Amino acid sequence: MNKLNRAQRDKLQQFIGITGASEKNALQVFKSCDWQFEGAFDIYYNHPHIKSAADTRHLEELYNRYKDPHADMMLADGITLLCNDLQIDPQDIAMLVVSWHMKAATMCEFSKQEFIDGLQSLGIDSLEKFRERLSFMRSELKDERKYREIYNFSFGWAKEKGQKSLALDTAIGMWQLLFAEKKWPLVEHWCKFLQVKHNKAISRDTWSQLLEFARVFDPSLSNYDPEGAWPYLIDEFVEYLIENGIIQKGKMTSDWSYKY
Repeated sequence: MNKLNRAQRDKLQQFIGITGASEKNALQVFKSCDWQFEGAFDIYYNHPHIKSAADTRHLEELYNRYKDPHADMMLADGITLLCNDLQIDPQDIAMLVVSWHMKAATMCEFSKQEFIDGLQSLGIDSLEKFRERLSFMRSELKDERKYREIYNFSFGWAKEKGQKSLALDTAIGMWQLLFAEKKWPLVEHWCKFLQVKHNKAISRDTWSQLLEFARVFDPSLSNYDPEGAWPYLIDEFVEYLIENGIIQKGKMTSDWSYKY
């Protein structure tokens, strides 16, 4: 590190402390991203060939600690125990990001292959490293592309096996979790509207289109085009907002705070 300036040395040491990467690998990562700190994490965690592979034996031991005693799966009780050891709530959105990295097929279930492959891709082979990675996984939600992937992944992950649609209560819980990250001010109105006016399972089309709706239109819906090709449920939601005085002539009403 003799040829590095002080700022570069500081970045390198901080990166090594967080990731556990070797000095050689850390230097390789930083050189490939022009010493951009956030870019270094993205490269390191998304290109497994750059970092040393996590120890599979340690991952198997970790998996066996939490797997169900009657099935070769990690189920809800085991995941809760894992979260307790990680010192986070099972509802922490970081666990959704973990599931996305694992390409988990079903909520509250990790197969051995999902668990090991997912943690290997993150460079995790111990609880200590798992705890260290949590802040990085939360930060991934700030990346627009990753957030969209995680949002779309959530539909298939959260729906019941064999079902095409997502149960309403589950969909509402997922929307509240995901949109808390984006601070979309209409999310509680949307959830209330569904409970009052819809009360049915949510289709994949509605799920995916709502993210685009929240992204494209401002909270007052002043730029909303009623002739746009939106699912009927979203059009009904706009009518609901107008009928209930939540928006008026392209403006939020003076008292639009959630009352539910």
